Amino acid sequence: MAGAIPAEWIKNWEKGGKNEFLQLCRTLSENKSHDNVGFRDIQQVLYELACHVVRGNLKHDQASNVLGDVIEFREDMPSILADVFCILDIETSCLEEKSKRDNFTQLVLACLYLVSDTVLKERLDPETLESLGLIKQSQQFNQKSVKIKTKLFYKQQKFNLLREENEGYAKLIAELGQDLSGNITSDLILENIKSLIGCFNLDPNRVLDIILEVYECRPEYDDFFVPLIESYMYMCEPQTLCHILGFKFKFYQDPSGETPPSLYRVAAVLLQHNLIDLEDLYVHLLPGDNAIIEEHKREIVEAKQIVRKLTMVVLSSEKTEEKEKEKEKEEEKTEKPPDNQKLGLLEALLKIGDWQHAQSIMDQMPPFYATSHKPIAIALCQLVHVTIEPLYRRVGVPKGAKGSPISSLPNKRAPKQADSFEDLRKEVFNMLCYLGPHLSHDPILFAKVVRLGKAFMKEFQSDGSKQEDKEKMEILFSCLLSITDQVLLPSLSLMDCNACMSEELWGMFKTFPYQYRYRLYGQWKNETYNSHPLLVKVKAQTIDRAKYIMKRLTKENVKPSGRQIGKLSHSNPTILFDYILSQIQKYDNLITPVVDSLKYLTSLNYDVLAYCIIEALANPEKERMKHDDTTISSWLQSLASFCGAVFRKYPIELAGLLQYVANQLKAGKSFDLLILKEVVQKMAGIEITEEMTMEQLEAMTGGEQLKAEGGYFGQIRNTKKSSQRLKDALLDHDLALPLCLLMAQQRNGVIFQEGGEKHLKLVGKLYDQCHDTLVQFGGFLASNLSTEDYIKRVPSIDVLCNEFHTPHDAAFFLSRPMYAHHISSKYDELKKAEKGNKQQHKVHKYITSCELVMAPVHDAVISLHLPKVWDDISPQFYATFWSLTMYDLAVPHSSYDREVNKLKVQMKAIDDNQEMPPNKKKKEKERCTALQDKLLEEEKKQLEHVQRVLQRLKLEKDNWLLAKSTKNETITKFLQLCIFPRCIFSAIDAVYCAHFVELVHQQKTPNFSTLLCYDRVFSDIIYTVASCTENEASRYGRFLCCMLETVTRWHSDRVIYEKECGNYPGFLTILRATGFDGGNKADQLDYENFRHVVHKWHYKLTKASVHCLETGEYTHIRNILIVLTKILPWYPKVLNLGQALERRVHKICQEEKEKRPDLYALAMGYSGQLKSRKPFMIPENEFHHKDPPARNAVAATVQNGPGGAGMPTSLTINTAKLEESPAEETEKLKEKSQGAVKVINKAVNTTPKVTTSNGNSASNSKIIKEKDDKEKSGKEKDKEKKEKIPAATPEMKALGKDGKDKPKEERVNKDDKAREIKEKTPKSDKEKEKAKKEEKASKEEKSKTVVTTVESKSAAEKEREKEPSREKDVAKDMKSKEITKGGEKIPVAGSLKSPVPRSETSESEREQKRRKVDTHSSPSHSSTVKDNLNELKDSSAKHYINHTTPTLSKSKEREVDKKDLDKSRERSREREKKEEKDRKDRKRVGETSVN
Repeated sequence: MAGAIPAEWIKNWEKGGKNEFLQLCRTLSENKSHDNVGFRDIQQVLYELACHVVRGNLKHDQASNVLGDVIEFREDMPSILADVFCILDIETSCLEEKSKRDNFTQLVLACLYLVSDTVLKERLDPETLESLGLIKQSQQFNQKSVKIKTKLFYKQQKFNLLREENEGYAKLIAELGQDLSGNITSDLILENIKSLIGCFNLDPNRVLDIILEVYECRPEYDDFFVPLIESYMYMCEPQTLCHILGFKFKFYQDPSGETPPSLYRVAAVLLQHNLIDLEDLYVHLLPGDNAIIEEHKREIVEAKQIVRKLTMVVLSSEKTEEKEKEKEKEEEKTEKPPDNQKLGLLEALLKIGDWQHAQSIMDQMPPFYATSHKPIAIALCQLVHVTIEPLYRRVGVPKGAKGSPISSLPNKRAPKQADSFEDLRKEVFNMLCYLGPHLSHDPILFAKVVRLGKAFMKEFQSDGSKQEDKEKMEILFSCLLSITDQVLLPSLSLMDCNACMSEELWGMFKTFPYQYRYRLYGQWKNETYNSHPLLVKVKAQTIDRAKYIMKRLTKENVKPSGRQIGKLSHSNPTILFDYILSQIQKYDNLITPVVDSLKYLTSLNYDVLAYCIIEALANPEKERMKHDDTTISSWLQSLASFCGAVFRKYPIELAGLLQYVANQLKAGKSFDLLILKEVVQKMAGIEITEEMTMEQLEAMTGGEQLKAEGGYFGQIRNTKKSSQRLKDALLDHDLALPLCLLMAQQRNGVIFQEGGEKHLKLVGKLYDQCHDTLVQFGGFLASNLSTEDYIKRVPSIDVLCNEFHTPHDAAFFLSRPMYAHHISSKYDELKKAEKGNKQQHKVHKYITSCELVMAPVHDAVISLHLPKVWDDISPQFYATFWSLTMYDLAVPHSSYDREVNKLKVQMKAIDDNQEMPPNKKKKEKERCTALQDKLLEEEKKQLEHVQRVLQRLKLEKDNWLLAKSTKNETITKFLQLCIFPRCIFSAIDAVYCAHFVELVHQQKTPNFSTLLCYDRVFSDIIYTVASCTENEASRYGRFLCCMLETVTRWHSDRVIYEKECGNYPGFLTILRATGFDGGNKADQLDYENFRHVVHKWHYKLTKASVHCLETGEYTHIRNILIVLTKILPWYPKVLNLGQALERRVHKICQEEKEKRPDLYALAMGYSGQLKSRKPFMIPENEFHHKDPPARNAVAATVQNGPGGAGMPTSLTINTAKLEESPAEETEKLKEKSQGAVKVINKAVNTTPKVTTSNGNSASNSKIIKEKDDKEKSGKEKDKEKKEKIPAATPEMKALGKDGKDKPKEERVNKDDKAREIKEKTPKSDKEKEKAKKEEKASKEEKSKTVVTTVESKSAAEKEREKEPSREKDVAKDMKSKEITKGGEKIPVAGSLKSPVPRSETSESEREQKRRKVDTHSSPSHSSTVKDNLNELKDSSAKHYINHTTPTLSKSKEREVDKKDLDKSRERSREREKKEEKDRKDRKRVGETSVN
């Protein structure tokens, strides 16, 4: 092909010649039809181009550039170019023109990058090479090449030269390479080989080598070559075969060498057939074991460095990050892993099924090092596939799935295939353990193993197997757990978010008890991730990714973030949830978005989440209290809230969490009850809060539907499924009753076990939390458990209290639903048995069912208290009180009406809504109508039920209160054992207690004094308030509020009072012998006197409140403020009492602003509400008539004679006097008067013995004489005196000025004694002196009788109010006394001012008038008893209000001259004029003294 490149191309090279040339070369290169022709043409073209450069027509750089493009057209182009340079080298070396030679040299230099040095050294002349700089000296180069050629071509090896003949080897290869499919056997070939060796003098070792080479090339003929080699080895030394193989391996140990797989396979087969020993061959393989260990350590270090990089906060620029990435890429390119012959041999062994030798090799290496190489892992997985195939086909294949069967290995020496679960234990479990986390390479095998595990668990959990089999199964089960821990879970971590595998694994996991599952999760989370470098990296990457997601998670992007969380959780849930929970503990505003974002999790992940929550809760490093030790830590509150939300929304198993709470309670720790509280609240929709409104409380007394609609703050809907799950978890694991009992016991445990070193505020909170959770949990069980479940699980009341040591209130709380269920089921049975529709029949059946159910309870409760208790109240009454609820006593009609009206409004709104589609409208209306019907039906049902209960109570009431001792004692027992424990149990119970008291009154229950009961409740509430926790104070406040509501209703209207109280035995003021129900209208407390009593109760509440506010004690102040807030609708009603309270509260606000902010907030809240109530307060004289009409009273007394109105008159005077007593000094004088008061009490108590004979001065003087002894004995002597009083008298003691009965006196005496002990001897001496002075003064008084005690006292008080100067003196005296008590200031209750000392003249006048009245009274027993009661009542009043009252000198009574009735009346009129004047003064003093 002459002139391939036209001259025009060269001239116009840059313009178009270059492109034409390239096009030509491309065309020639692509033309491959005749290879030789194409090759020559390209050579020709390149040669012509080079010639143009040599001639100078083309520049060498232009040529080199175009050659650079051409070089890519063919693979052999560099070689063609080298040939062209060789020809030109010869041609130019002959030319004389030096320029052409230089041009050639420059061209070659420009093209050095296109042709390798080695090729040029082969083709070019040494001188040219020297000029190009490729060799240093051409002469040395020539010498060296000569030596090499000589060595290669002329020098011969000096072994076996004489005997060996090449023809023998050729025949040997032909013999081994022939077709072996016929009848040719290894023995026949062996004989031929022996003949060849003998005939051609072949080296036996070399023959063996050739046999191995041929075997490598023909691997399919194992059955031929293995026996051949085995037979051949009899002719050789044992080590020969191993050495030859070792030599072969060594040949490939160059850095660039790569051992062929065929050699590995041959070695593996020979090992399997025991033709060589592994130990002998192992030493020939590279790398050494030390190098492998070093590499493993390096991998771990690198993994840790990666972790450190990921966890570090690096604020670097983008450029540096890009540089680092490029460096890493370069390192990956350059570091090609060297050939590891040990792993190659291991892979070959696994492929042929030689597990024993493979295991030996893996044992020499670090754990999981071998399987971390993918080929090894896949080979081992394949071996496991083959081994488990028969068993998997039999038990593991899911229904409907076909699957692809795997054929067994042709090798008879491979592991035996598993036909039973026992076979799995022998080989397969071992293989899986070596595989470890690298089972992740084969998800199909993972699924197969899990399915086999599932099938095994099914068999394991089925009964009916023999004892031996059970033991084997137990061993297998423990092996399965180990495999799960070491293989399945780590493999899941390395899988790339495979949700199917996660669900498959859950199929097996859900058959494990939660204890095993949680143990596995714990190992997975805390240990597995540190076992392998890959897992270390995965953990770090997961945390890094979790941080990325959590930083961007908001309410708005819940869905996309949820998907990312889901993907991440499929493989590494433990790490992800651990981080998420740590974030939730810090930021509680994440709870809602996180809960919403967890909807893409698998079942396994939800279970892991439950474990992670429990682990986070049990973290010993976290403090459960805040630093101030008064509140529960916010992290615990956040976790509890998250628990409730997540367990409600998703189907997570609860057993572990509930058991954790139970275990914590067993250990005496109640902090974690917060979790149970949240879970029950969220899952069952039952919330416990002290902030319920009265409307909500009222709704809570109705049926379940009304509770759901109107009882809770949040309308928690769709709780049916979640509450069912909670119920099932509790019943399946028998946790319902244990949790209740543990909580009930823990309430007191909080105080005595946990409370020692903790702040009082925290102890109160923990107690409340424990109690509230018990109430909430008990409520859940009551509304969700069936009757059978409940009765089966809750033991009888005596067992609960005596064996389980459950507090009585909690025991009845748990038993109450059981009684209700039981009675209703019995009632239904009786109704079905006899189909009578008459109301009377129904009531009779109901009462019969009640008797049947409650009779055992009546017997059981006897053991709960001492026998003495049942002298006053019957077990029937006790059980009735504790077993009923508000649902049984009253129907909340207003609540039902309110909810029905709401639904009507809702329906109207639906009708008016034009945008709502008709279908939805119809559905909504149907829902509202159905709900309305349900509510109305429920109301009707409750109404019938309440009527039945009231009928039952009506029949029972006569046997309720036995009052074998006294009515006082009966009321005490009633309050102590029934009312007080229950009224602080829950808000509804508080309302129930108040209603029950009213109900007992309305039922006209014999031996029940309503007045006494209310009096005991309102008088001196300090002790009760002080002993409450925060929530109990709130409930106690509700109770008082309801009691006050009733009292206020009676107080508001004479008609209501007359109707509801006028003729009722509870308002009798004269209490005769027990069981005597006689009496007339005069024995009843009239309306006006009742108003005085109510005022006294208001005054008592004020006094107690002021005392609590002034103690400075945190608990006292907090609790009284809570109580006052609760009773605000009904108290204070009287203006001056309200003002006194307002000032104290204002003072608290000022004092506590900086010190205790929570008290300040409470006080400010109450203060604001109190101010808003001020317009509704009324002056005292409007609340009750302060001055009773004495004339009418006297007239009534005269008219009525014996058993007349003397009692109401004296009561009126007493109550009026109480109100008149100013509010500041009472408490200060209280301590001074203690001695005297005690003497008076005891003296008065003895009077009944002598009154019938018109008094006995000797007896009284003796009492006064023995004053000091009686003071010492205190409480015991009071009791003795009380017992000596005739049966008719004791009950009336409480209705004096303050209505306290004897036990109440003893209670206050205790309090006074405590103060006396504090003040020690100086105080008691002063008291004695004071008492003596008073005794002397009383002896000097004229004309006194026992009957006139109350009136004289009242008159004296009125006189005393005329002397304000004396009052100031007393105040000063008291103040100075307080200062001198060892520098210790005694806080006085309320600092209420006391009246000034009374005047003797007024007293004597009244005595005379009283005496005249008595001359018209017959000395009958009734009259005497009445007068004695007045004395007792008066003494009780003195004891509470703590006035300094002179001792009565009864010796003077006989000296009184009898005067005419006319004179008496005349003096009476004079006295009343004085009283009129006194009243005006008193009003002025009364209003100012409180200030």
